[in-house]
Amino acid sequence: MPDTMTSDAFVAFDRVQKSYDGETLVVKDLNLDMPKGEFLTMLGPSGSGKTTCLMMLAGFETATHGEIRLDGREINNIPPHKRGIGMVFQNYALFPHMTVNENLAFPLEVRGLDKAEREAKVRRALEMVQMGDFGNRRPAQLSGGQQQRVALARALVFEPELVLMDEPLGALDKQLREHMQFEIKRISDDLGITVVYVTHDQTEALTMSDRVAVFEDGRIQQLAPPEDLYERPDNSFVAQFIGENNKLSGKVKARNGEIATVELPGGGSTNALAVNCGDVGTETLVSIRPERVDVASEGENATDARVLELIYLGDHIRCRLDVHGNDEFVVKVPNSAGHEHLTVGEMTRISWAAEDARALDPL
Repeated sequence: MPDTMTSDAFVAFDRVQKSYDGETLVVKDLNLDMPKGEFLTMLGPSGSGKTTCLMMLAGFETATHGEIRLDGREINNIPPHKRGIGMVFQNYALFPHMTVNENLAFPLEVRGLDKAEREAKVRRALEMVQMGDFGNRRPAQLSGGQQQRVALARALVFEPELVLMDEPLGALDKQLREHMQFEIKRISDDLGITVVYVTHDQTEALTMSDRVAVFEDGRIQQLAPPEDLYERPDNSFVAQFIGENNKLSGKVKARNGEIATVELPGGGSTNALAVNCGDVGTETLVSIRPERVDVASEGENATDARVLELIYLGDHIRCRLDVHGNDEFVVKVPNSAGHEHLTVGEMTRISWAAEDARALDPL
């Protein structure tokens, strides 16, 4: 992972490490910076280190090594309540005995604001999340989606420059979760706040983020805008974790500039971009997105494939094929592209462009 530090970062992790037992590092030598106003998502599977990074930034965990800075000031030893950071959790963390208004007023009372100013800020925050008529209700009288809106309003009510969100939509149903993704992004853009968002949901990360940091094994595997992560993954982990992906194992047969020729099992070869593969003779994994494969085609890198399954999904047909011994090779055929010529059990020809295939590190 290249060093991403810059001198004008609003949030900065400088060689940060974290261990709970003094031996095993759950965060390994993390260098990361964020400009003011960015929406950055920390994405990764459970145990990858993303939530630990968020908790260190919030002040609920202490870095074992390294420095965390906020707006140029080191905050390693500053307690959470003095960092001026808004927090939104998956379980909402609302006070059940307080009304919505009282929940939002609480962080303002702690900061010593007078009653009139508190009421004005609470009213503005609730309007922002479209909950202006619910101020006198208690959390138990609200739906899950409404409670999450209140939790978001409480995080924003004291106008923090940085808001941290830990799996905030995990408890919501699919439709409401998708709606709230756009709402949170809209509000953050309107206010110009900086957001660090933690999720294991790749679709959520791609939808909401300016940049995504993909975590695995305590390290950032790739830090990039959503389009770059999907179209140009740096390694096999990112290619498999972000979106749907086909993989073909093989050996590097030749290298010619940016192109590697990869020998595939059972004979045949394919040309692919030599992104993260070794020299001739080494193992590699060729990554190809399902929508980049042409069916019934004799184009570049054409090869035989047996049709194993056809699933009608409205706008496209999902075809599962056996390609060079991989029986989980998936192609998405647009509904208008002559899928009626495909029959389960029969052979067809498929092809893909070399620039749409990436020779990566073997898994």
